[in-house]
Amino acid sequence: MASLEKLLYLLLAGITVLGNVALGRFVVEKSSISVLSPSSLRSKHDSAIGNFGTPDYGGYMLGSVVYPQKGSLGCQPFEGDKPFKFKLPRPTILLLDRGDCYFALKVWNAQQAGAAAVLVADTIDEPLITMDSPEASGDADGYVEKIRIPSALIDKSFADSLKQALKEEKEEVLIKMDWRESMPHPDQRVEYELWTNSNDECGVRCDEQMEFVKDFKGHAQILERGGYTLFTPHYITWYCPPAFVLSSQCKSQCINNGRYCAPDPEQDFDGGYQGKDVVFENLRQLCVHRTTNETGRSWVWWDYVTDFHIRCSMKKKRYSKECAEDVMKSLGLPVDKIKKCMGDPEADVENQVLKVEQERQIGQGGRGDVTILPTLVINNAQYRGKLERTAVLKAVCAGFKESTEPPICLSPSLETNECLEGNGGCWQDTASNLTACKDTFRGRVCECPAANGVQYKGDGYLSCVAFGPGRCAINNGGCWSESRHGSSFSACSDSNISGCQCPLGFRGDGQHCEDIDECKEGSACQCDGCSCKDTWGGYECKCKGDLLYMKELDACIERNGSKIGWFLTFVILAVVAGVGLAGYIFYKYRLRSYMDSEIMAIMSQYMPLDNHDNTSAIRFPNESQPLRQNA
Repeated sequence: MASLEKLLYLLLAGITVLGNVALGRFVVEKSSISVLSPSSLRSKHDSAIGNFGTPDYGGYMLGSVVYPQKGSLGCQPFEGDKPFKFKLPRPTILLLDRGDCYFALKVWNAQQAGAAAVLVADTIDEPLITMDSPEASGDADGYVEKIRIPSALIDKSFADSLKQALKEEKEEVLIKMDWRESMPHPDQRVEYELWTNSNDECGVRCDEQMEFVKDFKGHAQILERGGYTLFTPHYITWYCPPAFVLSSQCKSQCINNGRYCAPDPEQDFDGGYQGKDVVFENLRQLCVHRTTNETGRSWVWWDYVTDFHIRCSMKKKRYSKECAEDVMKSLGLPVDKIKKCMGDPEADVENQVLKVEQERQIGQGGRGDVTILPTLVINNAQYRGKLERTAVLKAVCAGFKESTEPPICLSPSLETNECLEGNGGCWQDTASNLTACKDTFRGRVCECPAANGVQYKGDGYLSCVAFGPGRCAINNGGCWSESRHGSSFSACSDSNISGCQCPLGFRGDGQHCEDIDECKEGSACQCDGCSCKDTWGGYECKCKGDLLYMKELDACIERNGSKIGWFLTFVILAVVAGVGLAGYIFYKYRLRSYMDSEIMAIMSQYMPLDNHDNTSAIRFPNESQPLRQNA
């Protein structure tokens, strides 16, 4: 009889999954992996996100692939002290083989060895599957909840190509694990739902979901009050096969004549709480949400579920209708309205609330069937990973388009703090206290910084170089600079907004400059009688005797002139002065003669002169009387 009861229990527990296989499907949630180097492998592939750890929703990770020479299955702890911790300038993404142990155990051992992420290589050619955590067991309880790194399953052919590239060891195998498109963001509001259960005696997963509801309540209510999100709770139920409806097992686990069932919390049909108690409380919690949603206070559901779990738990033997009503009254909820929503659990009719729940379990659109409890669905995509407050908030925030996130998504509490350890594998200049590592809720990114109005450019991992005007004032723009004997030279110039160029007198790539020996190379002091002396950054030329060196002409000239030279110079100056004076006198004489003749000509037109008659009159037109010049 006991074996028959156990068989019936297993049948009831699996009827939902069997029914969903016929009507719906399970969707493998994926992230993309891009191979960046070597160039011969550049390509993009799908990977199946593991259902444990913390996928970096909204972000990406750039890392170097490592395939362990020993222990490639990852079923045993790796030897050494974190052998895979930042061996290269970038994080280590460990490639492991599938088989021999739980997926989660492989990832746990890799995390303990310092890996930043794990790829599990499939061993057969098949469609990708979701790596789930093991069922509750003594072995699993010790590590599954402690896994914090992301993981993914990749297909065999892709894994083989990575292994071959690593075997040849020609260059680093660099990949980018990208979760930015794993979470849809169709509009400015995120819609998410939690498929849960009011049963708190079902082991680790029930404890996990109740702990999550309590921890996430504050974030959920802030998002919902602000109108940023739309949250809907859901509860999994299944039906009893018609042949067993009248059995004591179905009667103890189902309501409404076998239509809606839940497993017995203690798997003991003769004592303790029954499955139908769980179904009825699930229905009550659904009606609490429906009722509060109608009055614009849907976030009160989080208060009710949290308070009920604390005040009315099965462990305290207070899981009852009376305790539930006390909680509702303390929150000011309309008890009668909620009772009306719940209906009669003994009636042989469909319950409209639970009927909708069973229909929604089946995958619709891009969302797969809900077969794992608990399941979080965000923007119609099933969340994969640990059901933990910060991880889920990051995933919800990733459901917003960039630059439209609510303030809670930009708070420091969501930063991953990856930059605190090894600077996140990013570029860093300790001299100027600059780093390319930046923590965001979307994960750590390596982006060259901006400081004092100067932008740095580069890959963010190995190099960042100052760019633009004023760059030379910050660490000399990353260029060569040196001072000797009171002289300073730099390969950075404010006239160039980028790059480094060795100054005149030096040669090199701008990062390193060496003095040019112009004297040795014969490029200086080539005039007759010149001698050359090399200096740092230049040279000096000297002429023989008392001659003076003219650098512009590369020539030697007399420093002091001879007596003959001075005499000739005096004679020449005297001749020049005499010629100038004679020209001036001649000019003045000719000019005066010319002016006199001109004046005479002009006056003769108006005043005719008679040198023989001083008394003659000068008569102007229209005058009747003569005008005498003398009295």
